[in-house]
Amino acid sequence: MKNTISIVCVAISIALLTGCAKQTCQNAKSTQTFTADWESLKKRNPAPEWFRDSKFGIYFHWGVYSVPAFDNEWYPRNMYDINSMVYRHHVKTWGEPNKFGYPDFVPMFKAEKFNANEWADLFKKAGAEFAGPVAEHHGGFSMWASKLTPWNAKDMGPHRDCVGELEKAIRKRGMRFVTTFHHERNGLYEITKDGKTYWTGHYEFVKKYWPELLNDPCRAIMYGYMPADKYYQMWEDKLIEVIDHYHPDLMYFDGWLDEIPDKYKMEYLAYYFNDAAALGKDVIVTYKEEDLPKGVGIEDYEKGRADKLTDYVWLTDDTISRGSWGYTKNLIIKKTSEIVRTMADIVSKNGQLMLNISPKADGTIPDNQKKVLLEIGDWLRQNGEAIYETRPFVEYGEGPTKMESSGMFARMKGGYSAKDIRYTRKGNVVYAIVLGWPGENTDITMTMFAKGAKAENIKVKNVTMLGVREKIKWQRTDSGLVVTTPAKKTSDIAIVFKLITE
Repeated sequence: MKNTISIVCVAISIALLTGCAKQTCQNAKSTQTFTADWESLKKRNPAPEWFRDSKFGIYFHWGVYSVPAFDNEWYPRNMYDINSMVYRHHVKTWGEPNKFGYPDFVPMFKAEKFNANEWADLFKKAGAEFAGPVAEHHGGFSMWASKLTPWNAKDMGPHRDCVGELEKAIRKRGMRFVTTFHHERNGLYEITKDGKTYWTGHYEFVKKYWPELLNDPCRAIMYGYMPADKYYQMWEDKLIEVIDHYHPDLMYFDGWLDEIPDKYKMEYLAYYFNDAAALGKDVIVTYKEEDLPKGVGIEDYEKGRADKLTDYVWLTDDTISRGSWGYTKNLIIKKTSEIVRTMADIVSKNGQLMLNISPKADGTIPDNQKKVLLEIGDWLRQNGEAIYETRPFVEYGEGPTKMESSGMFARMKGGYSAKDIRYTRKGNVVYAIVLGWPGENTDITMTMFAKGAKAENIKVKNVTMLGVREKIKWQRTDSGLVVTTPAKKTSDIAIVFKLITE
């Protein structure tokens, strides 16, 4: 094993040093619609209709960090910080990092029970319209069959092209394919910012406390330890390699793109958009904060969302758990009701949700996570017409529960209840999603339709309730549209009234 890794490392190191890795990936595309400049890259729709129609997707933090399964997916960084709890745990469990480093977990990441078809079946049953893996996290391990780094799932660990297997299984079930990238944080090199020079990267504590580990040229690649320009090129080349092999429909980025020079970002985006144009596809790139210019991609709000209805399309990526994005022992899983209600709020404001799950290192998805996904799917099968293919109403909703702020990590004031209503629209149909069960034979007043309110002039012809055959009582008053719940409880999660309008 070690001799094989050394041979691969030598080959990759030569490619990085000579700059020939890019030529092996970048084959000329017959369609050159876009050039590597921001103005050209803005000449496309960043939010195609398929994405706006889909609303709900699933991705997953699954990699070498799933082996220690402690604290969170930042284990590879924090295990080298001598002042951290993770370092103390690592020393007690595995030994000092110079004796057992993060790369030593790789052979333990076997994924022996991983079945891409079973995963894809689960995602489909959960109601996802797009899905895919974290292709590479900050730790520097590629989950595809990469020729650019020896630290990849085909040559090490599982010895399988995990991304490739998932791409086939997900597309086979009619879902769009997603790959997410977090490796912009992996590069370990010096930068100068605000007049100060310092080391940046996920493994900065290796450089600070364990610099002797960087003398191994093979492990140095995993730590991202190379001149900045070589790392920038490797960052771009990995993306192009994934495009050439898997042609993802959505490529997500996890911040720190501001540290990648525009040249490399623009070259990558032009390549991706030209590849999509050649295939007749509409693809999506996401970014956080101001990492890309507006109009190039879709802004992502990690664990957050907008606090109002927006005129632009956005994405929330959130996790099924509280705490870690990757699997850890005793991971606390959210209730299905919380996730569904959050989804309704997001969709009502012109957003979409991509939910993260946390598989184990052996390739199994824990039962408590499966249960939640299947319950989301059950709710969507009955009420999904209020989510899929909808567009915003005149306002996102009403009720006491509001967001404290807008954007990433935005917090909510309190929790949703049956007093909160979120609206979506599809043609002449308006959906009122009540975020809880108000009680049997209980009147609900939708003040959005009150005299002087935003929907005052919208005429309602009829009201039904999704999943219920019982005739729904309703009337229009100056206070709003008053509807009465059925005589039998239908859901504790959320119920949907379907309003036919003129």
